[in-house]
Amino acid sequence: MDYAAAWNKIGTGTKTARVITADRINKTTAAASQALDGAAPMCAPLAHRWDTEAERRAKLRTPENLKALIAAQRANTSARSTAATAASQRKAARAASSNPFNGGRRAARTADKAGRAHAKVARRDLKSARRNYPLTLNQLAVRAHAAHLIPAGITSYAMSSAEHWAMWPAGSSLSLIALNAALLAVGRRQVRVPLDDDATAEERRLLERLDPSYWVQHADERGLSGTVPAPTELTPAGLVTTVRLDGRWKPSAFKAKHEEIRAMLGARTALRMEISSGSHGDRATITLRTRSAADGIDLTGWKPGDPWGVDTVTGEPVMVPLGRRMLIAGTSGSGKSWSTRALLAEASEEPNHRLVVIDPKRVEGINWEHRARVAIYAEDVLGVTDELVAEMYERLEEIPRGRDTIEISTRRPRITVFVDEGAEVISMARKKRAKGGDGDPGDPDWSRIMENLSTLARMARAAEIILIWATQKPTMDAKGGIDPQISAQITYRAALALSTSGESRVVFGEDATERGWHAHDLPMPGVAMLRSGPKAAPHPISTRAFSPADVIALPDRPVWQRSAKAPAPVPAPASEPLRLVKDAAPAAAVPQDLTDNQKAVLQAAIDGTSTNAAIAKATGINPGSVTRAVDALVKRGLLAKDGTTIRTEVAA
Repeated sequence: MDYAAAWNKIGTGTKTARVITADRINKTTAAASQALDGAAPMCAPLAHRWDTEAERRAKLRTPENLKALIAAQRANTSARSTAATAASQRKAARAASSNPFNGGRRAARTADKAGRAHAKVARRDLKSARRNYPLTLNQLAVRAHAAHLIPAGITSYAMSSAEHWAMWPAGSSLSLIALNAALLAVGRRQVRVPLDDDATAEERRLLERLDPSYWVQHADERGLSGTVPAPTELTPAGLVTTVRLDGRWKPSAFKAKHEEIRAMLGARTALRMEISSGSHGDRATITLRTRSAADGIDLTGWKPGDPWGVDTVTGEPVMVPLGRRMLIAGTSGSGKSWSTRALLAEASEEPNHRLVVIDPKRVEGINWEHRARVAIYAEDVLGVTDELVAEMYERLEEIPRGRDTIEISTRRPRITVFVDEGAEVISMARKKRAKGGDGDPGDPDWSRIMENLSTLARMARAAEIILIWATQKPTMDAKGGIDPQISAQITYRAALALSTSGESRVVFGEDATERGWHAHDLPMPGVAMLRSGPKAAPHPISTRAFSPADVIALPDRPVWQRSAKAPAPVPAPASEPLRLVKDAAPAAAVPQDLTDNQKAVLQAAIDGTSTNAAIAKATGINPGSVTRAVDALVKRGLLAKDGTTIRTEVAA
């Protein structure tokens, strides 16, 4: 027999059994530890009250208070003895004489009253001394259980028969003592949340403050007694904990204590803290945005198919589909321009998409001239909106029965109209119209700008002409940046950092404050909120950053121009006729530094057109641009006005 092999076989089996047993013990221990961690927040208030009371009693048990208690006990014993002696003497005096006015009886009565009064004072002083030098909490508990055990035990013994005799009071007291000790041990348990290695120092410090034992000990100092947090969870979006609310607390009252909560946690003022209702009526949730789920995701530049941004809570990409009327608000410096460029790039990328940019500030519009129809001046804005309204009516006539939108194509592409600063456009439309003289009709009706845009917002979705309205000041007052009729048609509402909670309500609705759409608390720049429907969550979104250089580097795309054959929606004011007074100069003699519009206008005048409207129809240029081109040619001396006659002065 191979004893070595047998020994190794036996040893191997024993080791395997030991490993299995150790694994089971570890699993059981881990499960028990997890259960105790879950019970610790519920037992923490009891442990806190017990420890607080024990500490208070320990502080009162000083040598001075002990001496006062001993003195009070002696005085009380002496007073009781004196009172008992006086009472005995009064009784003897009554027995000796039946006359109530007898001198002995009156003296005994006076002594008895004085003795009882002195005993009452001594008894009161003894109670005060006992309060100043109380029993320890353990001594008090022992006396309470003894007061229950002895009378109840005697009663149980007296009322039980010999066959069924039992000392149930002793078992009850012992069970209560064991339960109390267990609750104290669990309540004093230090709950530790397992952290990842990449947890920051700030998160570790906040986790210590959110520990139930720390919270319960310091909650009363901040007026938060009766609230206990559960173990905190570290998520990709920060720290999340559930707080149990006891007694008078409700979620709204707890939320109103956000300053006290921030002070107790020692959190940075700039750290975003969200307090909301929990899963039950007696629960609240605290979320500390110490990190973002969008961290590490590259959101610079743009290519077709890229999302608009990333949800900082869930880490999911956020897409904004084309064809949605949209409001974009954000105060100066919030990153509104950088965040919207990806939307404009997508709206001008496909062959069946066109982009129109209305930018009175000019800064953003000039970046898109190679991909979009850009309107900067009031004449341009009026002209392009007139053309868009005319285009809308033509398209609506083409929608067949049974359909609610026109089919987009290269012939009838979807047109996205982006208004970069709504407040300036509204101010432009309120400009007073100057009256002309001597046959000059004066300025056009500028109020038609907002009439056209309102019409596009109400009616143009079916014609696939989509309005995106952006503004820095989202208010609807006399100087506001949102027209009420346009705002009523908006389906997608986005906001970067805003100035006030009132502006958040204008953008997201009257329930914005209640439902957590606090755009006025967003950091700057490049963080937004998007409300696309009733189920949308108020999560911050890290938006894509797209620089002006990136826009200019994009390839050219077709620029929308309304067909010259289409009738103008409103006839342009008649201008003085143009006529030639000498032969047209050869093409080589025409100055080559003219703009394309100026060359086209000059050639139209040479070909015999006589009004601005005729030039606009022949060239396809909007009336405002034609007017500016004619004025520029007159200043250069290539055209000249003499009453109603315009002469060409092209050098031969």
